[in-house]
Amino acid sequence: MTFTPPEPHQTRPDLRGTFGMAATTHWLATATAQSVLERDGNAFDAATAAAFVLHVVEPHLNGPGGDMTGVFAASDGVPTVLAGQGPAPAGASIEHYRDAVGLELVPGAGALAAAVPGAVDAWLLLLRDHGTWTVRDVLAHAAGYARDGHPVLGAVAATVERVAGLFSEHWPTSAERWMPGGRVPRAGELVTNPEYAALLEHLAEVADAAPSRQAGVDAARRTWREIVGTAAEAFVTTPHRHSDGRDHAGVLTADDVARFRAGYEQPATADFRGRTVVKTGAWGQGPVLLQALRILDGFEDDRLDPATALGAHTVLEALKLALADRDAWYGDTDVPLDHLLSEQYAAERRALIGERASHEVRPGVVPGRTAPPAPLRTAADAATSGTSAMGGAGAGEPTVQANGTTRGDTCHLDVVDRWGNMISATPSGGWLQSSPTVPGLGFCLGTRLQMTWLDEASPSRLEPGRRPRTTLSPTLVLDRAGVPVMACGTPGGDQQDQWQLPFLLRVLVGGYSPQQAIDAPTLHTTSMVDSFWPRTWVPGGAVVETRLGTDVLAGLAARGHVLTEAGPWSLGRLSAVTRDPATGVLGAAANSRGAQGYAAGR
Repeated sequence: MTFTPPEPHQTRPDLRGTFGMAATTHWLATATAQSVLERDGNAFDAATAAAFVLHVVEPHLNGPGGDMTGVFAASDGVPTVLAGQGPAPAGASIEHYRDAVGLELVPGAGALAAAVPGAVDAWLLLLRDHGTWTVRDVLAHAAGYARDGHPVLGAVAATVERVAGLFSEHWPTSAERWMPGGRVPRAGELVTNPEYAALLEHLAEVADAAPSRQAGVDAARRTWREIVGTAAEAFVTTPHRHSDGRDHAGVLTADDVARFRAGYEQPATADFRGRTVVKTGAWGQGPVLLQALRILDGFEDDRLDPATALGAHTVLEALKLALADRDAWYGDTDVPLDHLLSEQYAAERRALIGERASHEVRPGVVPGRTAPPAPLRTAADAATSGTSAMGGAGAGEPTVQANGTTRGDTCHLDVVDRWGNMISATPSGGWLQSSPTVPGLGFCLGTRLQMTWLDEASPSRLEPGRRPRTTLSPTLVLDRAGVPVMACGTPGGDQQDQWQLPFLLRVLVGGYSPQQAIDAPTLHTTSMVDSFWPRTWVPGGAVVETRLGTDVLAGLAARGHVLTEAGPWSLGRLSAVTRDPATGVLGAAANSRGAQGYAAGR
């Protein structure tokens, strides 16, 4: 084997079976998905049920007011993108934010950062078109946990404690929701969400009254839009505290919510070592992984091992180049992906990888186009301008400031069933710390608009009706015959494709099993423009797990990488499911970091 051998001890087994497999970032969601499979639901029923449970049990990482992206293949094997990323509201213009409100950046917390909620409509669309269960059955698990309670995660309690002052002083509806009686919940304490439980029950009742299962799903979607839009508009018209330290009113209206429809799209793809990797289009960051793989495909295998100094250096440099292109060219617009994913372009980019770590942002040249200059702000620059950056940026678990701004967000789920249906999905946004809880709903709005720029020249500029360039980035892998064989992904904001890259290299080149690859030490670069407020970067920065070893870390430092040691088990929350088309054998693997993710199956 060319790669460094995997560690002999695995934190979890590689699960194997023929019936169905699920892997998510929370054991209750995994158990929910598996229970649906056990009652003859398919992978899409199971994924939808698990996603609604994640809204309840990982509220610091996602919520019903947030967004999601998915890539899936039904039993026909055709990969498809599920697009649940809402656009900017009609009132979210650069002129309003920059000139009327006086902002330099879209805030990282508060309703001005809210895109139109997209996750729930997307999950219900998937259920209608590819599922088999009713709305009531799919929502039953989430409604039960919201009504009867679930043991709250320590990470949720820690998040509430971190923002307790904000809730008490400025967001009283959030204080009432998360700190009844002024007390932060204790880890393991049963917590409920009666308002959200009642809303889910109402959706089930509306669906029950429809003449068919599909009509019931559409009735639930209409009802969701009406209730959420009306409540959100009424609430955000009152100014409230944002992460810039000032009070602003939001701009989301009931009409914005009523007009949104989730949809399906063709994926972006790239071939690597005889496999095809499937991602969202460049309105998300998914093609970063494709570009990095195209660059690395031209190297010999010994340059691709992340457990060596040379391999880790090469991986980091490829990621920097791909991320520079993300920030220069990606957005909800006409992105020249054919050029960015071409062999000629990959060769040009590959030639830029030298023996030393780059401390520059180097987007490539696209004929006939000019990229706006990269807005490069260090943490010191942000502090000088009054938008202080968070300490510990780039760590594996969510990092939350007292003003509600967050990095390292998100959940993930993967499901495969015995019929060959497979899905990878990354729900996010609408974190409990995003903005004040909306009365009557039991949840808050998201903050995805912080990934837009108040710059008319930017392809990811703020513009009404335009989707923010999201970080959400699930993955499918197809075999040489074009048949789906793996679904995988991770939370982590800007790190999502960065953590998936070493995982895929170890599985597709190094011969690791999925669990071995998940367990292996990893790394990522911070030498790019952060997608999260206050949009800073670390020239030459690399965040590393110390289990890479002193020789590798010393080798990286000698090559000029500015290292941040993140501890031995701190980066990534990957999960994966697999299917062997020749035998029908299914597999699953999940991450032990954070002590939340689990896989299940048989």
